[in-house]
Amino acid sequence: MSLDPDDPRPPYVQITNALRAAIRTKTLEPGERLPSQSDLTKRYGVSRATVQRALRDLQDEGLLVARQGSGVFVRSRTERPVGLRTHIERAFEQPHVTIDFSGFSGETLYAALQEPVDKIREGRLTPESIVVRLLLPNMAETQAVPVLLEGRMPDARVSDRARDIMLHHSRGITRLVGELKSLGLVREARVEVRTHGITPSFKLYVLNKADVFFGFYPLGANTVTVGGDDVEIIDVFGLDATLFPFAETDNQGSAGGLFVEQATKWFDSVWGMVGKESTA
Repeated sequence: MSLDPDDPRPPYVQITNALRAAIRTKTLEPGERLPSQSDLTKRYGVSRATVQRALRDLQDEGLLVARQGSGVFVRSRTERPVGLRTHIERAFEQPHVTIDFSGFSGETLYAALQEPVDKIREGRLTPESIVVRLLLPNMAETQAVPVLLEGRMPDARVSDRARDIMLHHSRGITRLVGELKSLGLVREARVEVRTHGITPSFKLYVLNKADVFFGFYPLGANTVTVGGDDVEIIDVFGLDATLFPFAETDNQGSAGGLFVEQATKWFDSVWGMVGKESTA
């Protein structure tokens, strides 16, 4: 695992290509954990920023997933997923942006918002208003997952860990969007968060009431560190979810248009009927 000094391509491209080849040839197996960024930095003799760029490009290709507190893993399925980032950026080209998300933590959404927000700061995107609604599980209530692997029993430490992850990303999204208004770059920009007691089995994005992305959450065994102990749990692998796209079309009664309509109705009904405003 070394770079070719005679290769004219930038180091991050060489690293990306080497890791991609290892994944495609199953040298790195599906689900396998990659070496840490520090290890990769030493092995390739490059900066951490170079390694991070290579890993980010492979995540964008759908070959890797980063799991907070656990590391970076080869996807269980390595087909290219729907490019959510591209569609979110396109949504920001409209004067009035609405994004509704329902799922566990909003981690994917938080990452996907970074680029369009940067472009707004640079003046390359100029929406007039942005409203983001996050519909998340109330981890203070007992959920079906995540739970201990042995006995399938809930554990306060595991629930607290899930809650911390959720709060990290929801607060991050709130900060990102809120800064745009405080800087005077967007006339109206706000994030609303409501929680509920329904354990999510899927993630849902509704962009500008016109595009929907839907994916089922895979479950699996995972070893996490809580309170200094390694604990085996049944976890939700949201970053492994394959998203299916549905778009509003001019064709009356089309499957895509009907799905967007029903997904929007479902979100609004849960938001209004059982969603409780989050104060965290």
